[in-house]
Amino acid sequence: MTLDDMVGRHGSWLEAGTNEGPVISSRIRLARNIEEYSFSDWASEDDKLLIWERASSVFESMEDSFICWGMGETSSLDKEILFERHLISQELAIKEKGCGVFVSPNECLSIMINEEDHIRIQSLQPGLNLKAAWLAADQMDDQLESELTYAFSPKLGYLTSCPSNVGTGMRASVMLHLPGLVLMEEMDPIINGISKIGLAVRGMWGEGTEAAGNMFQISNQITLGRREDEIIDHLEQIVLELIEHENNARIRLMNDRALVIEDHVARAFGVLSNARMVTSSEALNLLSTLRLGLDLDMINQFSRKEIDTLFIAIQPAHLQKLENKDLKPEERDIVRAEMLRNFMDHATENDGSD
Repeated sequence: MTLDDMVGRHGSWLEAGTNEGPVISSRIRLARNIEEYSFSDWASEDDKLLIWERASSVFESMEDSFICWGMGETSSLDKEILFERHLISQELAIKEKGCGVFVSPNECLSIMINEEDHIRIQSLQPGLNLKAAWLAADQMDDQLESELTYAFSPKLGYLTSCPSNVGTGMRASVMLHLPGLVLMEEMDPIINGISKIGLAVRGMWGEGTEAAGNMFQISNQITLGRREDEIIDHLEQIVLELIEHENNARIRLMNDRALVIEDHVARAFGVLSNARMVTSSEALNLLSTLRLGLDLDMINQFSRKEIDTLFIAIQPAHLQKLENKDLKPEERDIVRAEMLRNFMDHATENDGSD
């Protein structure tokens, strides 16, 4: 399988359409380092190549097949696609020789080599499914640890490049769509409250990104002194509370501002159906509104999965891969608008509307 094959479909972790309306996906990430080498940022070029070779050997011996991309042999465009699909980080994307990623065919597992740490295992699952994501990550961790000796302290736990990851080395996160709380102007106090209980709120593509399209990632910050199941249970509890807050916000919106919301959704429908140029940020916000309209039963021409898949399909690198050429920003805006118009036309035809 190549990236050309991948851009024409969605990863199995993006199976939106689950019962947890505001929830998009769950993720578990484990940071690990091999005992006999310096951390990636301090390791020599030769050591990074040895780590890469050792990791490659382990994956070659596994029964399950993984797709491999070495950063030194991967084009800038393909790196950007991997990032847009949540399979690598921005930090790995700028690295070269001795760095790379192994991805499962369904895209639910990606293992980055020589990013901030020697090994970063990422497990993605659709909806609110942290326990299943943890099980898959833990199994992969066991497979790797059977062949590699991790840097581990009986007192501190797993040793990591960043002190904030020492301990379990685990970051658990859930991506949510929270337009109700944003429209009710209640998101800022919620973010402040969440930060006080050891959790972080980030944008759609993680650390350093804004919450485009009303998408937010909620994750743990504390990894030391807590077991993995405690971290997961705490995050899941907070996410369930957030879902309740979001659903209550949507009820209040419909009670107090129903006509405004209906107009908001109708305008998004109209722009997506007719626009000739659409930026990526505008498209994300319009699709967010469309998703809200779907959740509120104002429209029924689409599925959550279709809309959520578009959140990634409209991104710059994906558009250029589909067009098979470099596109300037204005050219991308034109291609993006055409893609969205075609999607809207197809959905309307399937709905049987006049």
